[in-house]
Amino acid sequence: MVSEYANYVDGEWIDANSGETFRTYDPATPDEAVATYPQSDVEDTEVAIEAAVDASETWGSMPSPERGRVLSRASVLLDERKDELTELLVREEGKTRSEAGGEVQRAIDIFDYYGAKASDLGGTVKSSSARNTNLYTENEPLGVAGLITPWNYPIAIPAWKIAPALAAGNAAVIKPASLAPGVVHEMAKALDEAGLPDGVLNVVTGPGSKVGDTIASHPDVDAISFTGSTAVGNTVYDTATDDGKRVQLEMGGKNPTVVSDSADVEEAADIVASGAFGVTGQACTACSRAIVYEDVYDEFVDAVVERAKEIEPGPGLDDPDMGPHVNESELESTVDYVEVGKREGATLETGGAALDREGYFVEPAVFSDVDPDYRIAQEEIFGPVLSIIPVSGYEEALEIANGVEYGLSASIVTDDHTEANRFVDEAESGVVKINEKTTGLELHVPFGGVKASSSETYREQGDAGLDFYTISKTVYDNY
Repeated sequence: MVSEYANYVDGEWIDANSGETFRTYDPATPDEAVATYPQSDVEDTEVAIEAAVDASETWGSMPSPERGRVLSRASVLLDERKDELTELLVREEGKTRSEAGGEVQRAIDIFDYYGAKASDLGGTVKSSSARNTNLYTENEPLGVAGLITPWNYPIAIPAWKIAPALAAGNAAVIKPASLAPGVVHEMAKALDEAGLPDGVLNVVTGPGSKVGDTIASHPDVDAISFTGSTAVGNTVYDTATDDGKRVQLEMGGKNPTVVSDSADVEEAADIVASGAFGVTGQACTACSRAIVYEDVYDEFVDAVVERAKEIEPGPGLDDPDMGPHVNESELESTVDYVEVGKREGATLETGGAALDREGYFVEPAVFSDVDPDYRIAQEEIFGPVLSIIPVSGYEEALEIANGVEYGLSASIVTDDHTEANRFVDEAESGVVKINEKTTGLELHVPFGGVKASSSETYREQGDAGLDFYTISKTVYDNY
């Protein structure tokens, strides 16, 4: 049965003005439609923004603990529906059931976290240099937040934008990715049932060229938070900053794991394989490059190839080792990059072929003998393709790790304490990990990149997420 969803605008579920719709399909069985959604246009988006503007003042003036209680109730409702949300996410995006369940739990935890954090919102008290003066700050909401989110984490990323935006007192308009928008609609249902006032959250589906561009350019939108590709993000930034909007971008990555000669090679292979092939490599933080000291290079290649060969792709609902790509275009892109790597002269140790079966499945690929200047070592692939680069030691490893345009997540596997701490200090990356895969994030600490991975303006998650959605007012109270 194909589910039918509408836009959520001003507390009502409404169709697009045109009446046009689009469908999502299961990546494991591409002929199977999952749901239909409104194919919205500029006018639909403007109506949603108007609803957010009208709701923003009342919501922003509500005591923050009261706003927090709405988010906390929504967390409970999402938890009660975890199984159905997990299945919907799998059917639209393709993750394995375990991966999708973990992502849904993260969204549940995010709403619970910001529900509690809302009670801490306020400001700071400072000592005045004058007598009989109270000097303090107040944090106020910006007004209306425009949120543009990707398909690869279709509930976690929207949650970590929606929850802090609402906790801080803003109204919001969100455009979820058209490949997997269902779980955002289900979040809106939970918030509605939790008592969110009409117009505070608005969900509009449709093409980025109409819905996304309208959100980014509309004069009544005060802030834009975008996650997606670097190319699109730069366009969003240029559009949004034309009229002085506050902007937060999180974009691509080409994430390295350095494997030192002091590392346990088997442990290193586990860490790298998990980071490279988990979620089918469709993560901005996925490990795309293993930079390995020559003394352990051959042993590491053998170990990680063995792990790649053991992975059996399958339909996400069966909870296999690895699910499909989200659509045919992403599958073709990965296969094309495998061909690029072979032409460049790298050695394809295993995998890289599309599977001859229904669905967008590919074998995880491992390349050895990769030159750091090869395209497969420089460009974001967004698939389960690992490039292994030999290096003579730490200095060369660091140079190669930093030698790309991106700087999102990086890790090092080493038993050398000095080496580990140098890497923390010297890696050009917004997230640095020691003896851990590049993927995986805690929800209460800042997340973001440097260089082409981010606008380098504001971080997401934790207190940093609230910082983005608020502005400080300083008060001098003389008596």
